[in-house]
Amino acid sequence: MPDTVFLILNGKAADNAELRAAIESARQHGADLAVRVTWEAGDAARYVAEAAAAGASTVIAGGGDGTVNELTTALLALPIEQRPALGIVPMGTANDFARGCGIPLDIPAALDLALTTQPSAIDAVRVNDRAFLNMATGGFGTQLTVETPEEQKAVLGGLAYLLTGLRRFGTIQPDHGRITGPDFAWEGQFLVLAIGNGCQAGGGHRLCPEARLNNGLLDLRILAGDELLPALLSRLIDGEDAESVVQARLPWLMLETPNEIHLNLDGEPLAGTRFRVEVETGAIKCHLPVDCPLLD
Repeated sequence: MPDTVFLILNGKAADNAELRAAIESARQHGADLAVRVTWEAGDAARYVAEAAAAGASTVIAGGGDGTVNELTTALLALPIEQRPALGIVPMGTANDFARGCGIPLDIPAALDLALTTQPSAIDAVRVNDRAFLNMATGGFGTQLTVETPEEQKAVLGGLAYLLTGLRRFGTIQPDHGRITGPDFAWEGQFLVLAIGNGCQAGGGHRLCPEARLNNGLLDLRILAGDELLPALLSRLIDGEDAESVVQARLPWLMLETPNEIHLNLDGEPLAGTRFRVEVETGAIKCHLPVDCPLLD
């Protein structure tokens, strides 16, 4: 008898003919595939709990990085022995986690990967009472994410962030923060802050190119400075070193700011002035390509 798998779809991605055909094909080939569609806050957590209670082997996130984040947070709320594995069918605007892992953007191929491969144990990261799998960012990129209208993202995809950035370019101001961790302390102004478990964010920018999903560590990169310097920003986005880039690799860190800032956790904003960020090693089993570049 096949294992039960729950496909949890972002409501915006549910009306997709290619996905419907892929689901029908999978069922014809023996998959026991239950489909759930999110409509409002809390639906993803409720469906993950339902899947665990039903003994599902896997829950598949059908959507973008935000949907992956919702399922990750819900999985971490369960005892580790009760957590289904996580599969991903990327259907969002940026799909940064899927792209970084090498998960196919083709819907039938991604669904087949989630249904047929053995899952790998990877780290998750807790930020206060929230979580992420891929990356937390602050500063310039996070302001763009928060300020870009959902309608614009739906029509223009990643180009929407560029348009918002062009409008805001002359008004971007650095944030002040203090970051501490094991044998590490830094305080100053930052334009871009990236805390990576995965390697890329913001629609393909490799902010933490050396990060790995299963090494028990976070890659921290900070673009420090008092003014926005396009050349330095470009070098950080391209994964190159610069004098104003601060780097560290840590199992946990504390970020404190005098004024409220937003962190972007896999596309989901979190506001505050104090953030404890900590790796939970091997917390999630995830269906990934056998040659996934983010696994040690």
